[in-house]
Amino acid sequence: MSILKIPLMDKKEYDNLISEHYVSRIAFQGEYPYIAPFLYVFDGKFLYFLSTKYGKKIEMFRNNPHVAVEIEKYSSDLVDYKFVTLQGKIEQVKDSSAKMIVRKLFVDMIKEKNLSSNIMAALGHSPQDPPESLLDGEKSYVWKLRDVENIIGIKNSE
Repeated sequence: MSILKIPLMDKKEYDNLISEHYVSRIAFQGEYPYIAPFLYVFDGKFLYFLSTKYGKKIEMFRNNPHVAVEIEKYSSDLVDYKFVTLQGKIEQVKDSSAKMIVRKLFVDMIKEKNLSSNIMAALGHSPQDPPESLLDGEKSYVWKLRDVENIIGIKNSE
């Protein structure tokens, strides 16, 4: 009996998957792997994340910026599923104008996807704060995935 290999996605397919979604998981390296969910935006070339300025992820990022990022799509009965994993490095964006562009992308994404105001707490803000408050304060870091060394996209069907 032979093993069935799950088909791989091509670049267009995994770029589409990444573009359609906004929640990822980032695996950080440490004594044990640490996995945390992150909202992200994709500008067609890079993935960007907002990170609160506290928590285990900050220490792990500072100790080792090499990460794996996973984005998935699946139906509740798993008749359809796709996922992509990207391995690279997270860097903190420090340029003020670049940070503002990314923060604006997050504001637009939150509004376009009609996300709950509760998501603001995951970004270091009060749920009562409007999405535009992401533009005003420095309550979160802006991170960029760069130096991607490996991308694996898997799907259950053609």
